Amino acid sequence: MSDIEKKNHVTIHWFRHGLRLHDNPALLDGLEDCVEFYPIFIFDGNVAGISTAAFPRMQFLLETLQDLDENLKSHGSRLYSFQGDPVEIFKKLIEEWGVTRITFEQDPEPVWQDRDTRVKNMCLELGIECIEHVSHTLWDPQQIIKENGGTPPLTYAMFCQVADIVGPPPKPREDPNFTGISLPVSEHHDEKYRLPTLAELGVEAESEKQASPYCRYLGGESKAMKLLSIRLEKERKAFSLNQSLPNQLFPELSGMPMSLSPHLRFGSMSIRKFYWLLREAYAEVHPNAHIPSSITGQLIWREYFYCMSVNNPNYNRMVGNPICLKIDWYDNDNHLKAWKMGKTGYPWIDACMRQLLQEGWIHQVCRHATACFLTRGDLWIDWVKGLQVFDRYLLDADWSVCAGNWMWVSSSAFEKVLQCPKCICPVRYGRRMDPKGEYVRRYVPELKDMPLQYLFEPWKAPLKVQEEAKCIIGEDYPLPIVNHKTASRDCQSRMEIIKSKSKDVPHIRPANEDEVYTSMWVCKELEKMDLCRHDNEKLLFNM
Repeated sequence: MSDIEKKNHVTIHWFRHGLRLHDNPALLDGLEDCVEFYPIFIFDGNVAGISTAAFPRMQFLLETLQDLDENLKSHGSRLYSFQGDPVEIFKKLIEEWGVTRITFEQDPEPVWQDRDTRVKNMCLELGIECIEHVSHTLWDPQQIIKENGGTPPLTYAMFCQVADIVGPPPKPREDPNFTGISLPVSEHHDEKYRLPTLAELGVEAESEKQASPYCRYLGGESKAMKLLSIRLEKERKAFSLNQSLPNQLFPELSGMPMSLSPHLRFGSMSIRKFYWLLREAYAEVHPNAHIPSSITGQLIWREYFYCMSVNNPNYNRMVGNPICLKIDWYDNDNHLKAWKMGKTGYPWIDACMRQLLQEGWIHQVCRHATACFLTRGDLWIDWVKGLQVFDRYLLDADWSVCAGNWMWVSSSAFEKVLQCPKCICPVRYGRRMDPKGEYVRRYVPELKDMPLQYLFEPWKAPLKVQEEAKCIIGEDYPLPIVNHKTASRDCQSRMEIIKSKSKDVPHIRPANEDEVYTSMWVCKELEKMDLCRHDNEKLLFNM
């Protein structure tokens, strides 16, 4: 039989996450024995988390899809865009195009399973080959759970042990080759199959600053690859100094957008490619040395949270979530609104929240600080309400990782190592992360002329200083909505009660103190600068 006779499949590759051509095993399988190929994306109201997404994330998604279309165009193909129910759209395309195979990357989280099950059942009923591949995660979460005896590992250390048993993640696959495959593109493609605009999707910016932010992440595989090259060069320099995670101790909060996390979230960057290139970069600098796990630690935390979520449809809420503590949080809408809008009276917290609303991204140190402040640190407000805000605005809001981090930082995923009496100080932590005050001045312009001495606690500035800075506290910028010293002690007392009642509750937890510092991006040597210890008066923050 000739090669031409073997090619008998008309393939649809269904993009959802995994919005890239590189390292896309489901796409590669779709091209095997393929005579005709159609890449599609379906706006079904939920795909890629669009049901909760505000303007910044939707803008990033559309840019990613536009870049994908351009990359496909360079191979002679185009991205086909549809709106509606995937099953109904597939039934129509199977009849219209003579489709015999549908391929897609696995979306492992519970929120996608009903959609994917319906499509798989349709394929079974109609005799369509259906191919699904794991490549949004390093490992198949179900395989990790199986190797752990049918339940997810409850600690990060246990997860790493099980992952070692499973073996290293697969290496990235080759780029697709479309040679010899028909790639139909109608001359009326843009009329029938073009991507919708933000306006057509009913998405608008909530403010002028959100429409034209100071910094903006650009979506797409092409941008992701450029950022990857810059990131690897930065990592090599750190490795040569025997450091890892170079942006951890003193994050570049005021620098240009450099994080790959939004691209990992949408799959415009392969996590497997990133993982293996980090290891290769370290081996180049230290050819005979053992490769430390810390260089890929943040990627493994992502895997851990995915694994914890896959069989738990209530993972993103407190009620009905078997691994989450049931905490009697305060219900204070005024405090919640002040936190969300960046008007708490704590400049570091407010700068973080305003950047989030305007740009759709904040550094991990900002996420931990604001989450701690909202929950167990100061306001004692339900972590789920904070999650809803992050899930709306973050470019990289990931169903599993975002909820996992909120449970972690709020101590809802219970563990004594993490809980109070240690909480992030909204003054000292800000000073350490933003020592020159550039970040706070950018996002809280009311305080741009406030002397650095008072920038992080402006209520302490004498009236004359406030007048010279053209910012009267209580008028031009709010007074603190809570007294941190009093509020954090109250939170500590409440957490101690929860601790005594919840000794045997299963939960996500760190295995040791070092994991806590790594996860929260707190340098252990500088702990006293960042954390409040309620048993040590000298370290208390005083109003």
